[in-house]
Amino acid sequence: MRCREMGATCVKLEPPPGAGAAPGSSGDPMGMYNRSAYATLNQGVRVLVADLKSEAGQRALHRELAKADVLLTSFRPSALTKLKLQWKDLHRQYPLLSQVAIVGAGGARAEQPGHDLTYLAENGLVGGLELPPTLYADMGGSVMAAEAVLQALLLSRRKNKGHYLEVALCDAARYLALPRTWGLTTPGAAVGGAHAGYRVYACQDGRVAVAALEPHFAKALCQAAGADYAGIASMLSAATHQQIARYLLGMTRAALDKLAAERDIPLHTLANS
Repeated sequence: MRCREMGATCVKLEPPPGAGAAPGSSGDPMGMYNRSAYATLNQGVRVLVADLKSEAGQRALHRELAKADVLLTSFRPSALTKLKLQWKDLHRQYPLLSQVAIVGAGGARAEQPGHDLTYLAENGLVGGLELPPTLYADMGGSVMAAEAVLQALLLSRRKNKGHYLEVALCDAARYLALPRTWGLTTPGAAVGGAHAGYRVYACQDGRVAVAALEPHFAKALCQAAGADYAGIASMLSAATHQQIARYLLGMTRAALDKLAAERDIPLHTLANS
């Protein structure tokens, strides 16, 4: 989807639907989990059905490889070997073709099973028993994979040969976790609740996410709430937290939306979850 949005011509090979599948079914599990998501992900993509374990499927694959700039895969290394998609062989047969291999984790862990949730958990991005609100590693990995496709194209054109690049979903989760690793978003840190201008507060009829982090935004928030502003130190004080919390609790979502527009304060109101 990311490559197609950047103007690439994309061809996707899917396995045949399993035995007993309904007419029109997809061999991609996303087609079973969520048809609307599947339709969005594959809009503008030419989807072909090919069993890569068969001779006919291999012929279909190689017809496309002969015309392609980049092959994007998402198999473990052992599966690539079984499907005759090792980089050494591909590079010999198609010298200008590049490959971007999406894996769960790289190096010695390449054969270990894993998924978005396990990679987020490994990097400290799962709290309590609640599932994360979105598939962060998958979505971050897709952006990194699209970057790798662009990198492969640039390298290929500069050096007149194809290149192999690997993108690990575990690395995508680790990248997304960097602000936490740096101590920016841990509880009580700068953007982990310590700054009174960067928090989620209760309001009269819901909640409000406030992101008045920069000094001019923080000052505007304090002026509206009747709190004293004296630089970053005042935003870290308990008194400022309490005053802003009291002020926002007495405001409706509509009033806060109006305040945001009038005072140029970055905030977003929310219904109670």
